[in-house]
Amino acid sequence: MRKNCSYFSPISPYFPHSPISPTWVQKLILLACLILLVGCQAKNSAITQTQVRVARVVSGQTLEVVGMAEQPNLISQVRLIGVDAPDLRQRPWGVQSKEFLEQVIGDLDKPVMLEFDMEAKDTIGRTLAYVWKDDKLLNEQIVKQGYALFVVRSPNQKYDQRLERAQQWARIMGQGIWNPNKPMRQTPAEFRRLNR
Repeated sequence: MRKNCSYFSPISPYFPHSPISPTWVQKLILLACLILLVGCQAKNSAITQTQVRVARVVSGQTLEVVGMAEQPNLISQVRLIGVDAPDLRQRPWGVQSKEFLEQVIGDLDKPVMLEFDMEAKDTIGRTLAYVWKDDKLLNEQIVKQGYALFVVRSPNQKYDQRLERAQQWARIMGQGIWNPNKPMRQTPAEFRRLNR
């Protein structure tokens, strides 16, 4: 039979004078939750940006860069997120797209900043990134000037609204592939599918 005691603790009903009080237990649970949350954040915080040097422009949507963290001395391929540039065989737009990207990158000795989104690699192992040079988003620039199409690449959607607005502007202004006198008739994806 239990005594009716003013020191009774609901946590320890058999030990009425227990030093463990409900507030102590609550504090321990809160501390454990905080430690767990901090631990999860540390594991999930990945590198979101890195500075690299462009070795070569492969096409209007692909670069070869040097200086990636995992392979600092090796060349890595980087695919611009949200951009579908014409294939180099898709004349004249493919070559123009590549030349425009070379022009905006400019001096290859000056670094560019790669910004990563949710998915780091594509199905063939290229790094997926937004490319920044002199505070300009090159993914946006190539779409805005009409040298590439904007395509949604789920789950990488950080700048989708900017890229969509850039494409709308290029279409309205008749830039590049949107030129009404010389429009591109097949999307890059259609062209690649038909010309494998």
